[in-house]
Amino acid sequence: MLFDEIIGQQHLINHLKSSADNGRIPHAQLFVGKEGSGTLPTAIAYARYVLCATSKEVDSCHIKCEKLAHPDLHFAFPVAPNSKVKKHPVSSLFLDDWRSFVKEQPYGNLFNWFQHIGIENKQGQIGVDEAEQIVKSLQLKSYEGGYKVMIIWHSEKMNTSAANKLLKLLEEPPEKTVFLLVAENEEQIINTILSRCQILHFPVLSEKDIADTLMSQEKSFHAEASKIAHQAEGNYNKALHILRHDSDDLIFEKWFVLWVRCAFKAKGNAAVVEHLIEWSDTIAKSGRETQKRFLHYCLQFFRQALLTNYKATELVFIATEDKSFDLNKFAPFIHGSNILAIEKEVSDALYHIERNGNAKIILLDLSVKLTKLLHLKEV
Repeated sequence: MLFDEIIGQQHLINHLKSSADNGRIPHAQLFVGKEGSGTLPTAIAYARYVLCATSKEVDSCHIKCEKLAHPDLHFAFPVAPNSKVKKHPVSSLFLDDWRSFVKEQPYGNLFNWFQHIGIENKQGQIGVDEAEQIVKSLQLKSYEGGYKVMIIWHSEKMNTSAANKLLKLLEEPPEKTVFLLVAENEEQIINTILSRCQILHFPVLSEKDIADTLMSQEKSFHAEASKIAHQAEGNYNKALHILRHDSDDLIFEKWFVLWVRCAFKAKGNAAVVEHLIEWSDTIAKSGRETQKRFLHYCLQFFRQALLTNYKATELVFIATEDKSFDLNKFAPFIHGSNILAIEKEVSDALYHIERNGNAKIILLDLSVKLTKLLHLKEV
């Protein structure tokens, strides 16, 4: 991955190049950005820029970095046991999978990674075993005599034990050691880690950057690329899924439509409550990462309905595949008197599912609350 291959983010790329050229390379940096904004590709390109600038064999360095096989380029990322790694999973045991994943989906998200290694029904993490591996690998001398770079992808998935174990290393790293932490949510990273990092915030990609890339790399037509770029919300990974028609939004839409229809009918109708119980059971069987992504989809749909209700149609990009479900007819039920309560309940459900709560109970409780909220009248 080279800087020239990064989509957008030119001002950040210029900053990283300039700081490296002037020898001002912070020992710990945190790249924060939403999914599909290019934080991981930029971290890899920056690591390559730093490593190869001081290499005695520049061509060889670039080849090794291109293959993610440079001996001074290290990675850590969330993992969990799978069919190959039964216990004590650490990133070094998944490196072949990691290299193929980054090559195929450089803008891929955490769920894509979990699917790639067959753990999509689990919640991966960066644990204390991983932290010990990081400490050991960085205590060794640089193989090529220059910098050593450690990229920690989704560093917010470090558990407390792992984070505490890395604190001293982040505070007093070995000479010419660079930490690049990559995260989507800095609020989930403990303050003692944050205080040791220089933080760079990545904005979402512009519609123009996404559309231009779809046309140049995916051979998409201008009209199609523009439409997808609008729907993608600055997320290139989402844009690719929409283009290839493999987005989970199709099944999510089906679940959502069934849910709100049942919730609307359930008030005063005990028979329909049975359907909500069945719905909760179905979603609960899908795996926690899928549940979390579905709830994020629900938040997005409710917000789009609110915008539709208040005639902000230029901001509405959701187009349902189910022709029997009319967003314009649903929109009046989402308004200023219930949107904040709906968002709070969905966000609370997300919080509890992330912390391994019983998904069936959480989703059923959310459904019962939604039956009341949908019937609130706008004040």
